[in-house]
Amino acid sequence: MNNIKIPLTPLSSDVFAPFGDVIEVSDNNTIIPINDDRANRHHDLAKVDVNEQDGHAIVSIIDTQSTPLPLSVTTMERHPIGSQAFIPIGNVPYVVLVAPAGDFNYQHLQGFLAQPHQGINYAKGTWHHACISLDNSNQFLVIDRGGQGENCDFVSTPESVNIIIDSLD
Repeated sequence: MNNIKIPLTPLSSDVFAPFGDVIEVSDNNTIIPINDDRANRHHDLAKVDVNEQDGHAIVSIIDTQSTPLPLSVTTMERHPIGSQAFIPIGNVPYVVLVAPAGDFNYQHLQGFLAQPHQGINYAKGTWHHACISLDNSNQFLVIDRGGQGENCDFVSTPESVNIIIDSLD
């Protein structure tokens, strides 16, 4: 069996751009003073793309369990007709594992270490692993597509390849 280790890169808007948006407070955001200048709105942080086939935005909360490393990856998923955003509610770092949209190719997998103040929005069609919370369970506010049409595809990784998220190096 061929072992492939996926290194984790710190999550940032620049490196994650091919896969979607990073949702976080940053000096690069468009900031709009609101509420009589008592608050700042960090404006337009993610492109929520859910309208295809008369879809609509839905908001959910998911609970995740702690996932120890190393983790062997066996399944990836994508949402071909809508984006999907995950905004952590807890104070736990988490791992984001993605591959480009199109035909799945395990050789193009990339891993990111997200901090508790960073959310992500997967662009339509981006392959991704389920949420991987480290150390403790976590909760995520999820914004994605509701409505008619199949919006979740799964793919198994090749049996001859063992894809491992091994460390936080």
